[in-house]
Amino acid sequence: MAHYPNPIQELTSNEKDHIPECPIHHEGCMFVKGNDLNLMLMVTSCAIGGTLQYGYNLAIMNAPTIFIQNFVNETFRERWDVQLKNYQVTLVWTCIVSIYSLGGLAGALIAGPMSITFGRKKTMLLNNIFLMLSSLLALTSRAAKSFEMIIISRVLVGINAGISMNVQPMYFGESAPKHLRGAASLSSAIFTAFGVVLGQVVGLREILGSEPCWQYLLASNAIPGLIQLLTLPWFPESPRYLLIDRGDKEACINALRRLRGCEVQRSELDEILQEQAEAKGLRPSRPWELFADRNVRWQVISIITLSSAMQLCGNDSIYFYAYYVFKESGISPDMIQYITICTGTCEFTACIICNLLIERQGRKILLMGGYVLMTVWAIVFTIALCFEHKVEWMPYLSMACIFTYILSFGMGPAGVTGVLPTEIFSQTARPAAYMIAGSMMWINLFIMGMIFPFLVSELGEFCFVPFAAVCFLSALYVGLVLPETKGKTLSAIANEFHKLNYRGQDKQGLPAPQAQYQLGEVCHSTAL
Repeated sequence: MAHYPNPIQELTSNEKDHIPECPIHHEGCMFVKGNDLNLMLMVTSCAIGGTLQYGYNLAIMNAPTIFIQNFVNETFRERWDVQLKNYQVTLVWTCIVSIYSLGGLAGALIAGPMSITFGRKKTMLLNNIFLMLSSLLALTSRAAKSFEMIIISRVLVGINAGISMNVQPMYFGESAPKHLRGAASLSSAIFTAFGVVLGQVVGLREILGSEPCWQYLLASNAIPGLIQLLTLPWFPESPRYLLIDRGDKEACINALRRLRGCEVQRSELDEILQEQAEAKGLRPSRPWELFADRNVRWQVISIITLSSAMQLCGNDSIYFYAYYVFKESGISPDMIQYITICTGTCEFTACIICNLLIERQGRKILLMGGYVLMTVWAIVFTIALCFEHKVEWMPYLSMACIFTYILSFGMGPAGVTGVLPTEIFSQTARPAAYMIAGSMMWINLFIMGMIFPFLVSELGEFCFVPFAAVCFLSALYVGLVLPETKGKTLSAIANEFHKLNYRGQDKQGLPAPQAQYQLGEVCHSTAL
């Protein structure tokens, strides 16, 4: 069994004097009551210019579809005196929409090296360079009569989203105390869902979703980025990054003090120092090295499986399919844009509920329960589609299935999936793990965007059967393989996966698991 030095012994006497016990008598809360505002503000500042952009830039492309297609057609006619056919316009439009996913993939691949080189907070700030360039190109594309500028703009905003979707949960997970680690990381999903709702609202015809304003709609994502640039510099870097990656103990203690709103607990600093001792002499892992490392075999399999399932479950596709179902339900086409806002609101509400439950119920039950419910609603949806022309009220059941499917997704997979890489990988492997998870998410998003129309045309009312199969298999994997991580130290979680990675073997050299954290009274004001 490997022996690691006592972390507290590595502190100088001066540093020890600066870490008195926090004046909280119970272990369940790491904050002086009433001083938990700093973490909340940091999460809000980071997420407004982070994962909110992912949801926002997905949603704002629905409203200006016709206007941008007309702009593409007019541009071809003025340049080359060519009148495009409908399928050619659709092809260019598909390129504009889908290129966002490829930009996201590029962002996911560079997020790891950036977060190691610049740190978590500075990476989020530098990420706004891509966003501002994207907004400038989108804003001037109409005056320049160049649809190519829109395509480049979508690539850049995709890079921005790809970086933030990877670095932001890492930043939150490393900055929050372990009893709020899941809630803080899950706030990334809340702001993603809020971005979808915000994009749907801003895209209304009465606001920016009209023909004269579509270029302002595409450039409006610069406003959340500007808010982040003005507010995030006031908050500290990730304490774990400062100590483990930079070796700056004083900066780590100061960051913890600012984020906790009170003096630092020895037990929390002990855990970070223990992880530093385990990572001593190790450089950050590269993605391909994780594939070859048996110590993290099932961790890698888990993030690949669950990151892929997050897109292959069809939740994003159901947003596109909602228009057809609402139309079949007899809702006026003029009203559908308002009803569609309810779909984004459903996921936003479900993510908030999940945030309140994640530290009570745990990660495993929310993930598995979400996928089980999605399997059920996909089956009911298929039945409703089969009988929608035979039974008068079936279209309304189809509409209800849309909302329940999205609610089930938001209650578990939408948020918990992004938390896992922070909890099941060590500091040196975490950036590479997020690169793998982010790459799988963006690749599968691109694949789904390309094949969903063919699923609808070929399978008809059975188009959601493949999604039901994905959800069922995902629930099975979570139930049989994935260990619970709620309230556990990283050493204890590593020990759980050690049993999977070396099943039937007695591997020496693994550090003993630390005592597991017992959940106490959670400050509900910090459950974001």
